[in-house]
Amino acid sequence: MNSKQRVLCAFHHEKSDRVPMNYLANPAINKSLASVLRVPDNCASVADALGCDIHEVTPRYTGPNLFAPIANRSVDPLWGIVTRWVENESGGYWDYCDFPLADADNETIEGWPVPNPDDFDYDAVARECRQFRHKAVCFGNPGLGDIMNTTGMLRGMENIYVDLLVETEAVLAYIDRRLASQLGVMERVLRHCGDEIDFIWTGEDLGTQQGPLISLDLFRNQLRPRHQQIVDMASAFRRPVMIHSCGSASWAYEDFIGMGIEGVDTLQPEAANMEPASLARRFGSRLMFHGGMSTAKIAAMSAAEAEQEVRDVLEIMMPYRGYCFAPTHMIQDNTPVENVLAMYRAAREAGRYA
Repeated sequence: MNSKQRVLCAFHHEKSDRVPMNYLANPAINKSLASVLRVPDNCASVADALGCDIHEVTPRYTGPNLFAPIANRSVDPLWGIVTRWVENESGGYWDYCDFPLADADNETIEGWPVPNPDDFDYDAVARECRQFRHKAVCFGNPGLGDIMNTTGMLRGMENIYVDLLVETEAVLAYIDRRLASQLGVMERVLRHCGDEIDFIWTGEDLGTQQGPLISLDLFRNQLRPRHQQIVDMASAFRRPVMIHSCGSASWAYEDFIGMGIEGVDTLQPEAANMEPASLARRFGSRLMFHGGMSTAKIAAMSAAEAEQEVRDVLEIMMPYRGYCFAPTHMIQDNTPVENVLAMYRAAREAGRYA
């Protein structure tokens, strides 16, 4: 059985040879893993060496510069989000800062540019799909369709919660313009790549470690109708959808199912109401789960403990045949390499169906 078949079996809760696997990691830990595995320093090569099954494609933007550069900052070319480099003991990361629309007037928000869907290289993404056709190819990531995080990176998080509650007209209009741009890109990718795209990955962070970030009413009023547009387009092309949410998000799972979403990421076991056994009992026959490898816990474990953690999660999730083993987020730079190798080895060995 190949990766494509394996992942689609998980979406449909059908019998396969083993649990599919996915790999997500920060650059520094990826470099360390690549060195140990003796493969090129890129995520695709490391994922291949670990035996993973999913490859994400994103078309390259080829249009005009939408945002001016800023000294000592990185400016996202599509959305204008600003980040700065922050050092830590294990390396560093790009952290969100400045929040260019935090104090903006309506005219500035209304004029904030979004990319034209025509300004992307769809021929290149089609070639990439063909190159990785041995994998299950997905379009999208947790940022596709995301409303609160992505807008919060421009407005500041407190502002976006207030904007959604009081229905700030200019902000909602910007959110809809950005969504229209993303839907335009998604449609072009699906038309250009044909059957090479196997599923769609969208996202919206809905929880903290302790509970929901917003009410179910606010989710249904402001977020669900917008995410439904992504699900509806995927359905029109007969593609399953997986939605990401960090933290405690199981309160929204019945709505996800009602929307036609077939998979959820991430199975984050340390968050409230996210225990794998409970979720498997309640939703295991109706949702495919992606995650389970806690990036917070594995950094402090021994390799043997990490391996046992994997085996424990597999024992719970495998009977439902709708599970994809993966980290709950990007594997962090302070994670021991031997822990990561032990976990993927355990997933390959213990994740085989009888």
